[in-house]
Amino acid sequence: MPAKYMIDEEKLDKLASLAVNTGLSIKAGQDLLITSPVEALPLVRRIALHAYKSGANLVIPIFSDPELTLTRYKHAPESSFDKAPVWLYKGMAEAFDANTARLAIVGDDPMLLESQDPEKIGRSNKAVSKASKPARESITSFNINWNILAWPGRAWAKRIFPSLPIAEAQNHLAEAIFSASRVNTPNPEEAWAQHNANLLKRSSWLTKQNFQYLHFTGPGTDLKVGLAENHSWMGGASKCQNGITCNPNIPSEEVFTTPHRLKVEGTVCSTKPLSYQGTLIDEIRVTFKEGKIINAKASKGEEVLRKVLDIDEGARRLGEVALVPDSSPISQSNLLFYNTLFDENAACHIALGQCYSKCFKDGNKITKKQIKQFGGNSSMIHIDWMIGSKDISIDGLGYKDTSTPIFRGGEWVD
Repeated sequence: MPAKYMIDEEKLDKLASLAVNTGLSIKAGQDLLITSPVEALPLVRRIALHAYKSGANLVIPIFSDPELTLTRYKHAPESSFDKAPVWLYKGMAEAFDANTARLAIVGDDPMLLESQDPEKIGRSNKAVSKASKPARESITSFNINWNILAWPGRAWAKRIFPSLPIAEAQNHLAEAIFSASRVNTPNPEEAWAQHNANLLKRSSWLTKQNFQYLHFTGPGTDLKVGLAENHSWMGGASKCQNGITCNPNIPSEEVFTTPHRLKVEGTVCSTKPLSYQGTLIDEIRVTFKEGKIINAKASKGEEVLRKVLDIDEGARRLGEVALVPDSSPISQSNLLFYNTLFDENAACHIALGQCYSKCFKDGNKITKKQIKQFGGNSSMIHIDWMIGSKDISIDGLGYKDTSTPIFRGGEWVD
């Protein structure tokens, strides 16, 4: 392989250090649970090094392999697709209850399952969602410090850069990841501190406004998203219930909060494809009434979308609304990553399913009953999809019929 096509080792090490020290802010004495594609072992090794140097007790990796995943879909009995390793997720939940930090690495081909039976995909997703709920709630409740970041997988890279030789494509994806993650700066941790300060400024202003609704308008979109009572906006760094401040997503360009599950009305169209569990769902168009999706269409992946919406009652309602300017670095890269971690940070988005309890004032003190009373949604899923672009405008509607412009032409109104 020509040297110029090799992944930059220095930048990879910076990414690992950033994940441990800014993404997780791991503390001495914590254990760390990592899930990762087996291909990302070089990054996992570097993360383990930095974690141990920062005082981690144990680093426990759990690896996945795309070939094994495909083997299951091709050869497993029908009963397999209604199963999930409940014991594994119970163990993860117990680990999080014991203050274990969580890090997830993404990097597999996002279209791995595009040729597989949507019925099997839907059943498998439902089984995993049900089994993983106790562990997932520790994440959505911000009980522990957690982080997601990316490895430039070769199949994923070829998906984004199909005309390039695979080694060159991987190098291009690696550089895109480094750029979006601010690893290309002289001091990534300082760059993230400044970025977090900017996101905090935006989220604090929105929380102070206490809007009743957000009104999205644009091509094919006329959507009013009611906001939950006592909602609070978040963005960038967040203090978890264990007292540690972490950056859950690297990269991240969003500020976000909790919608009211019963107060969403109108129609909205996706502005980017959604890659979900190996299936591409494109040109989504849904209609909400009293907070619930009553009609859903997609030009591609509609069958999978419908199965997602039927996972449980909360799957047809919103758990998150997020604002991202069109000028974000990921948007300006003009790349479609086929991965929500990146694509959601190129555009405003909404999420079906579970809300974040942290997005309430005093969120670390309120109960599940109070979250429901305030309008927060509950579900086995949390799936983000993009609705923002340079053609989208957003207004904040107040409690006294006031209207405040927030976005015009896809950008913040300052």
